[in-house]
Parts: sequence; structure tokens; C-alpha cells
Amino acid sequence: MRLGTALLAAAAAGTLAAAPANAVEPTTATLAFDCGSIGSGQATLTAAQDGTTATIELSTSALTSPWPIDANSVSSTLTLTKNGSDSATFTGNANPAVPAGGAVSTGPLTGEVAAGDSLEATSLTIVVFGFTVTCNATSPQDPGPFVF
Repeated sequence: MRLGTALLAAAAAGTLAAAPANAVEPTTATLAFDCGSIGSGQATLTAAQDGTTATIELSTSALTSPWPIDANSVSSTLTLTKNGSDSATFTGNANPAVPAGGAVSTGPLTGEVAAGDSLEATSLTIVVFGFTVTCNATSPQDPGPFVF
């Protein structure tokens, strides 16, 4: 029986070692954004974590472009409430190409996190073609904040 117990313990240890050391929950959330005269609509945020670095990708129907946008030409800053009182920013210049009339997507946007951080999006600022657009969250994230 000792050999069987040792094998079970080794198998369990292997399973635990294979589990990700850092995980974010939920991995996907939605919220509403108001971008002033540009528009308003739903946004989907997708988060991932690797150690103390986290990334968030964002797509929204609140922003559409009247012109085609080349890949990696949008500068974005996503501001989030951190642990209910502080703030965190995630930044980046990554975006897929957007056709004329297409919805703007951005990310991955990168930021730093610590174990237990709870982050909820409050605003998005993008700069494209020299124009700055700020979108403010008009709803809480659903199903809730990202917890790292």
C-alpha cells in the first residue's frame, strides 16, 4: 500500500505543479462605455496573467472608425479601480487592423498586478490619427472585477 500511496501523492503533486501559479478570475467581463459624441456601447475585456504582469484585450461597439486603421497604430490606456480605492493603468500600442466602419479593438494592454488585486475598468483613452477619445464606463463589469 505504501507504493500506491506514494504514487498517488506523486500524481497529485504533478497535477498541482501543472496548474497555473497565477490565475485571473473571471477571464472575461463586459461593461458599457460612453465615448461622448463618438458613441456608446458594450465592451468586452479579456484578461490574462503571467506572474506580476497582466494583459487585457478590449473590443467595443462604442468606437467605430470612419477610416481604415492600420494594425498597431492605436495608443490605448485603460484605467481601472484597484482594490476599491487606488487606480491602475494598462497601456499599449497593439490593435488589429480595423476596416472603415469597423469596431475598434485594442490590446493586449499591459500592466502590473499583485496577488489578490481586484481591478474594475473605469475609462479607456485611445489616440488614433492624432485624435484623443476618452470613454467612461457607465456600468460595472459583469460578472465582476478581475481578481488576480
